[in-house]
Amino acid sequence: MNKSEHINYELEKNLEVISQLDDFVGYAVDNTLVDPDDCWQPTDFLPDMGEPDAFDQVKQLQERAAGIPDTIITSLIGNMITEEALPSYQTYFNLLEGINPEGNLLSPSGWVRWSKAWTAEENRHGDLLNKYLYLSGRADMKKVEQTIHRLIYNGFDPKSEKDPYQAIIYTSFQERATKISHVNTGKLADKAGDDVLSRICKTIAGDEARHEKAYKSFMSEIFNIDPNGAILAFEKMMRKQIVMPAVLMGKGSANPSLFDQFSAITQKIGVYTGWDYARIIDHLVKLWKIESLTGLSDAAAKAQDYLSGLSDRYMRVADRMKAPDEIQLAWLK
Repeated sequence: MNKSEHINYELEKNLEVISQLDDFVGYAVDNTLVDPDDCWQPTDFLPDMGEPDAFDQVKQLQERAAGIPDTIITSLIGNMITEEALPSYQTYFNLLEGINPEGNLLSPSGWVRWSKAWTAEENRHGDLLNKYLYLSGRADMKKVEQTIHRLIYNGFDPKSEKDPYQAIIYTSFQERATKISHVNTGKLADKAGDDVLSRICKTIAGDEARHEKAYKSFMSEIFNIDPNGAILAFEKMMRKQIVMPAVLMGKGSANPSLFDQFSAITQKIGVYTGWDYARIIDHLVKLWKIESLTGLSDAAAKAQDYLSGLSDRYMRVADRMKAPDEIQLAWLK
């Protein structure tokens, strides 16, 4: 059997499991996600430009934002740009094998409903942070807008090979990483004296926590039905390493190393670090009870060994990593 036949066979089996989860995912849409009429919206946190004192509200926002260090503003901008590339994420999700076989965005399928409702909730994050940064006067919005344009222009490839199992591993990991990043940014904003920005970041983190919980529950179901396939997908994604969604933000621009600069800042100020990466692996390994799975195939047992020691390996790497001495700030006035 050649390699392509093996991959097709594996994918066919994965698609069958994914189709079995359709009702489970539909239930998550109705019970984990929030109706648009009941959801918070960006205007809940921003000056009301229709009020007579609108400009006083903007002035107060700018006074609060003035005390935030440049590094935190830069990190916040990078987080916002990541959130703004939603067209790529929704496209990616609908191109996964078995998620939307009809190619119909009006399909009543649980998976298709999830992809729309999830990205609709995520859409508010970029909107809110974008408007906050615009009103704050702290960002060079033209450069920010060019980066958002460039990131959507370049697309998105988490290297999941169209395999829905690997994609759900990716989103389980990524939603937790995003949650951590927003929580830590909120703490730093609070420390810098901007209690509104702190509340914004924590509110966005609350959304990410709900989304993370849902994706992890989808993967838990896959582990229940197909432990061999699930653990192999987990191993594949971890061997490739989790690529952050905004990794292509600088590709083709005058500053191709833009993402590396953003990552160096988040590492230096503790918004998202190598230790966080290691801890997320540890969390998922424990959540899905990787070390106690039994009756595995030979390949899956090898994956189990690899995954069981992986967080310790990354923790040792993180311990050896030094926070960058010099960092370049992007997107600022």
